[in-house]
Formats: sequence, structure tokens, C-alpha cells
Amino acid sequence: MRTVIPFDTRDPKRRLADVLTPAERDSFARAMLADVLAALDATDFEPTVIATEEPDFDVVADLRVDDRPLDPCVNDAIDAGTPVAVVMADLPLVGPEQLAALRETAGDVVLAPGRGAGTNAMLVRDPAFSVDYHGASFRDHRAIARDRGLSVGTVDSFRFATDIDERADLLEVLVHGQGRAADWLHDAGFRIETDDGRPVARRDDGG
Repeated sequence: MRTVIPFDTRDPKRRLADVLTPAERDSFARAMLADVLAALDATDFEPTVIATEEPDFDVVADLRVDDRPLDPCVNDAIDAGTPVAVVMADLPLVGPEQLAALRETAGDVVLAPGRGAGTNAMLVRDPAFSVDYHGASFRDHRAIARDRGLSVGTVDSFRFATDIDERADLLEVLVHGQGRAADWLHDAGFRIETDDGRPVARRDDGG
């Protein structure tokens, strides 16, 4: 199955700037992409990474460079007609089981919501659908499908819902991750500590 993975090569993971340098954010984003590609490799999904610029590293998948905003890139993939999945590149906890659930869930459009009302993955079987990733995109995508007479399935999954955008999200990778992103954090000195009885991700240097 065709699968699109949008990837920002220009300035990835800006909301992690309070804990990672620009070079570290770039390296960590690559590690998360590698985890997503590894999960896809164990399935019948056929990934194409859509990068905002030509990457300076090897991508073990088909690669297309497109500097347009996310919506038109994804809508072009949908317009091609055959079913297409869209999986975000910052989902290092996703494995083959979650991808199988996305594929096996019924619906003209299948959505995997993220925390904060976003859409972290989808499977589109009807080209009448189009995306709008701005704002509360999970709500908006359901409304778009409904307005066009399309059925909607939902994959309610912690691993799909956990996109890594902010410092607090790093804890989930340390606890649940088993791939390159988790290894990267450990190598960078991140550990699980407690702060007023709550677990947090903290760097050896106190960051």
C-alpha cells in the first residue's frame, strides 16, 4: 500500500529547542524517521518520504522533495486514486501491530488521532477526501469526510497518539521506545527521574 511520510529537513522539531540544539534536533528527527521506516518495513506498506529539502543522509525508502506546505503534498497523493496511508515521521513508538490496525479498520477514511486533537496517521480509500492539518485536524477530518458522504474509521492507539514534539514527550520514548529514537536519547544523556513524585525525562547535565 502506498504510504506517504512527510519529513521536515529544514528546521525539525522546533518545539524541542529548549532542550536540544539545532544539530541535535536534526539528528533526533532522523532517528524517529528511522523507527517509523523500520515499522513500515515489517508490513506491506510501501513508504515514500516527502522531504522539504534534499536530505544530507541516506533514506531507506523512496524519496521525493517537495517544499510546499503539508496539505497540498498530501492531497496530491490522495488524488492519485489508489488507497494511500499517511504516517507522520515523529511516531517512534508505532510498530507493525498499529499499522496493521490502520490497514484492517473499515472506512473510506481511517484516522489515528494524536493527543491535542491532531491527526497522526490516516488511510484514505476514497479520493473524494482531502486533508486540512491546521488546528484540531482530527475533528476537521471527520467533518470533511462526513460532508462528502464518506465513512470514517478510527484507530484509538496510545502509540499512534504519541507524537514527539515537546520536552515532556521524551519521557514516553524513554519508557516505551525500543528503537533508534530511544537509543539516541539514552546516548545523549537523557534519563528518567522523579520530580515531586512525577517521572520526567532529564539530561545528565541537568537539562
